Amino acid sequence: MTIKAVLLDLDDTLWPVAPVIQHAEATLQQWMQEHVPAVAQAYSVENLRERRNALLKTDARFQYDLWALRHTLLSQVFQEHGVASDKADQAMQVFAAARNKVNLYIDVKPSLSALQEKLPLGTVSNGFADLHAIGIAHHFRVSIAAFRFGCAKPDPRIFLAACQELGLEPQQVLYVGDDLLLDVQGAQLAGLQAGWMNRQGLKIEDQRHLHIKPDAEFANLHDLLLWV
Repeated sequence: MTIKAVLLDLDDTLWPVAPVIQHAEATLQQWMQEHVPAVAQAYSVENLRERRNALLKTDARFQYDLWALRHTLLSQVFQEHGVASDKADQAMQVFAAARNKVNLYIDVKPSLSALQEKLPLGTVSNGFADLHAIGIAHHFRVSIAAFRFGCAKPDPRIFLAACQELGLEPQQVLYVGDDLLLDVQGAQLAGLQAGWMNRQGLKIEDQRHLHIKPDAEFANLHDLLLWV
């Protein structure tokens, strides 16, 4: 069936996410050293990460609401050190501002402009990047983030909600992302076509992935532009 719209993942599809998170966590740590030194002394970036991973298992909401996960963690450690609760809000603002300082892959801006002229575009993401702050929100007709929607990929509901907002049937929509399980398999199980954004030229060798057959594979958005 003819593709009438394209939905995109964000992290590791439009920008590399690992350096962004590292920068955001380092920025938050520096802020805490200045504003809540007792907490910064008690918790390094690694300590906070370990405690966050433990907290993740305590509430089903944290599986899709990564904002709430980080905010709850900061609220807990601040409270333990006698820090006012509103400091957690300030800390999250610091983290979020740094989280939105992404370095787009070089193909992204020109390709989004060209793709937008051909088809409606949208995004579906498990993260909480702010497309307005990043400066690319104007390219997308639909943007759904798991922490606001109430479930995360690969749950079919989040893909279907995006299709509904586009006014299209799932089979008329192509979803493109880097994660074979969350993005490709998730989209296909929801009835969408799915493209694998394979910027690193990886082979499907992991036993968990051998059964997944992307409808298309792209090395970058230029490839996607040619495909559609």
